[in-house]
Amino acid sequence: QVQLVESGGGLVQAGGSLRLSCAASGRAFSWLPMAWFRQAPGKEREFVAAVSTGSTYYADSVKGRFTISRDNAVNMVYLQMSSLKPEDTAVYYCAARPPFRGIATRTNDYDYWGQGTQVTVSS
Repeated sequence: QVQLVESGGGLVQAGGSLRLSCAASGRAFSWLPMAWFRQAPGKEREFVAAVSTGSTYYADSVKGRFTISRDNAVNMVYLQMSSLKPEDTAVYYCAARPPFRGIATRTNDYDYWGQGTQVTVSS
């Protein structure tokens, strides 16, 4: 079992930056592919970014603005968000796949989810 807790959300002006954190506990963290998803009001949950051993992948909408990283020594995943836009406003979720699998972009590929953290970007 994997437990995930997000933090770092808040209110920021357009063009600003924010860093989200996800604390993981449970199974061997370093082997877990991890990802960030987001869900805006009235919309489906969408993929943002993912990281596994040695590789990362981004949605086109955030490429060049967001950076995902992980620190296996402290079981943490981060999402550094820069040049934020109002359309980035959403609840951001941390997710984990079972170990030894590759990066995935569908919600159904992830077994473990955090509670989410709200990010609001004002214009």
